[in-house]
Amino acid sequence: MLNKALNHLEEWLISFLMAAATLVIFVAVVHRYLATVPYVQDIALKIHMSWAQELCIILFVWMCKFGAAYGVRTGIHVGVDVVINRMSPANRGRFVIFGLLAGAFFTGAIAVMGGTFVWDNGAHYAFLQLIGQTNPDVYEGPTTPDLEWPTWIVYSAIPLGSSLMCYRFLQVCWNFWKTGELPKHDESHVEGVDEQTPLEVEARK
Repeated sequence: MLNKALNHLEEWLISFLMAAATLVIFVAVVHRYLATVPYVQDIALKIHMSWAQELCIILFVWMCKFGAAYGVRTGIHVGVDVVINRMSPANRGRFVIFGLLAGAFFTGAIAVMGGTFVWDNGAHYAFLQLIGQTNPDVYEGPTTPDLEWPTWIVYSAIPLGSSLMCYRFLQVCWNFWKTGELPKHDESHVEGVDEQTPLEVEARK
């Protein structure tokens, strides 16, 4: 139940980030075009869209971090397994488990270091301000150039996305340990569409 909820949240978040980035880019391109059209350019130039590029970069960074975790869960990451597939089943299983645990260790380390960086880069200050215990000795942290958002919010994609990716590595590793199967991505399969059931005539044959 928890895994299903997490899967849906992951998919919805990635879809939202992709849709938002596409919409922002579309609006920015239309605005740039209208800024060159007579009679309309005066109105268009009054609307400042300098923040659009920065927002798109932030959205794509978040999308990539959570998309990487989705890739581990669904098996869409590219892997070189020519040598491993030539091994005996026992040795192949050991190397697969080692690779998955190495991925979990690496992403877990990135999550811890990223969380420490985010905490020291302004999240600590924001937390103290939230509970009403501001401390002048705690670093407030910088903001982004155009949107003027605290950078710790932007960088939070690193510990959050890496933590989810670490969990996915462990999840795939556990499933492989129990079943001996790895997630495989079928490019021809469309999510939510069931396989077509045979017609009655074909079934009788």
